[in-house]
Amino acid sequence: MQLFRSLIFTTYMMLSACVFGAAMALGFWLPYRAQFSIARSWARILFWVLDHLCGLDFVVEGREHIPPGNHVIMSNHTSAWETVAPFLLFPPLVWVLKRELLWIPFVGWGLKLLRPIAINRGEGHRAVNQVIDQGKTRLADGLWVVIFPEGTRVVAGTTRKFGVSGALLAIAANKYVVPLSHNAGVFWPRRGFVKKPGTIRVVIGAPIASVGKDPRKLNEEVKQAIEAGLAKIAREAAGLPIAGAR
Repeated sequence: MQLFRSLIFTTYMMLSACVFGAAMALGFWLPYRAQFSIARSWARILFWVLDHLCGLDFVVEGREHIPPGNHVIMSNHTSAWETVAPFLLFPPLVWVLKRELLWIPFVGWGLKLLRPIAINRGEGHRAVNQVIDQGKTRLADGLWVVIFPEGTRVVAGTTRKFGVSGALLAIAANKYVVPLSHNAGVFWPRRGFVKKPGTIRVVIGAPIASVGKDPRKLNEEVKQAIEAGLAKIAREAAGLPIAGAR
């Protein structure tokens, strides 16, 4: 039954993304924040369907840690879930993502209007410079920037070396880094089709100042904060009460 429910959800997700992407393309003349509101509506409906169809909900702890202004968010990356969740967790923002996503018909049209920083991950230093240059522009425009420093999705419970572009951007723009931890990959696994019922736990960590820091040390500090959040989630999932609510 869960397999069938997951099939229906995945079909809905793909079709609705195309519909909303086409709607955004038709409204290309709208300002960014209006486009973001359309995308946020899609995310809200999508997660409602995910909850009611597959029994997969989420709770958030640490919203009080979100600082005023706009800053850089760095998150672990184990699922497709966290590519959608920031719509509902933070003020208007942009993503650093692989440029191939913009080539998807309908979906890519909508994504492009959300002003992502679309990089070619094979370009190394050039991609890092692109994140810094375009990221500073987005931040100057009042938008948050979401970065998955692992660069690609990993199996839940594992990690890989963090890329340094997020730390460099935060330092260059004199912004905080907000660490985001979650266990979405346990329920919606990397390259997995079945969405398991349960509650995804999210921890928004205390903002980390970047001023005057070495980017490698800042990166390590963010990595430790994300891992601390994951450890907290694991303890709570084992039976301890979770604070905060969505």
